[in-house]
Amino acid sequence: MHINALTVDSFRNYEYGHIELCPTTNVFYGNNAQGKTNLLEAVYLFSHGRSHRARSDSELIRFGDEKYTLKLLFADAQREYNAVMRCSREGKKQIKINNVPISKLSMLMSYLNVVMFTPEDLELVKGAPSGRRRFIDEAVSQLYPKYLSGLIHYHKALVQKNSLLKALKFKGAAKDAMLSVWNEQLAEYGSVVYRYRRDFINRLDSLAHPIHSDITKENLSVIYSPGIKINESGNVRDSFYEILEQNQKREIELGSSQVGIQRDDFRISINDNEAKIFGSQGQQRTCVLTLKIAETEFIKAERGEYPVLLLDDIMSELDINRRGYLWERITDKQVLLTCTDTEILKSTDNTRLFHIEDGKISEE
Repeated sequence: MHINALTVDSFRNYEYGHIELCPTTNVFYGNNAQGKTNLLEAVYLFSHGRSHRARSDSELIRFGDEKYTLKLLFADAQREYNAVMRCSREGKKQIKINNVPISKLSMLMSYLNVVMFTPEDLELVKGAPSGRRRFIDEAVSQLYPKYLSGLIHYHKALVQKNSLLKALKFKGAAKDAMLSVWNEQLAEYGSVVYRYRRDFINRLDSLAHPIHSDITKENLSVIYSPGIKINESGNVRDSFYEILEQNQKREIELGSSQVGIQRDDFRISINDNEAKIFGSQGQQRTCVLTLKIAETEFIKAERGEYPVLLLDDIMSELDINRRGYLWERITDKQVLLTCTDTEILKSTDNTRLFHIEDGKISEE
């Protein structure tokens, strides 16, 4: 899988820009706040349908303009694609791939697979569980529309249930029949998400172990820590529902849901010691590097080809040994990489350089 060309029009700080990419390593370099990350963000939008850092699409429109337009030419092993995305300041968004309108996020995410690695990802080990859930969601949603659909429906039902729980707490009520209705929906969709997350973490663990050992000679484990303790000897959905029903009284007293996939997490251990607590900063960063490489291998195993890698100023965050290892692992993939100093990169004939300054692109 690779991208051939990207066009940005009235996007972020770009009035207009067009780049043609090579199928190996593409480097966007320049000073900070010049627009390097904006190009990665534009690519990410075609994979996930939303920005990885903006709260709304209107934030992506160039100041003083009324809409942005993005165009992406990319290809997988089967065919080539021409994708166009437009969004107005009122929030009206249009996406077409090969002139076919894309109306659902699950449809969009099935085309272009990317793995993004940013300095913020270095918090993946020691940060909040929400970041680790987002890591799972971004990886699995690209490959399985059923997972994304289940996740969306689950959170819609969860919002309704939490609203009811707050009302019941305020009233001092002991029970409400509607809770069982919402629990039915949460069990239906939550059991789907649970199974995909469990299987993904198990796969990630098996992929990450040899990668991490290759970098450090340490033993790394990735363990799923679900927010609901399912009895897997029987029907997962039924067990999910029973646990939700058993927690009704406590949830009414507290006014919010206390069990479910919204509380999922996973633990990372090095030599049987939890990395979040006992790992040094260097060990924690190596864990994140391992997870990101393992994610690319997971997508390759499922899709049959590697995703496009988006590396946002990550080389400067790694020491020379980890930087060298990452460089070796990306030579057989298409990479879009940002940096302020090209001196930290290995010089190869397969690298294309683009200088970015004040929203203008010049190729070297």
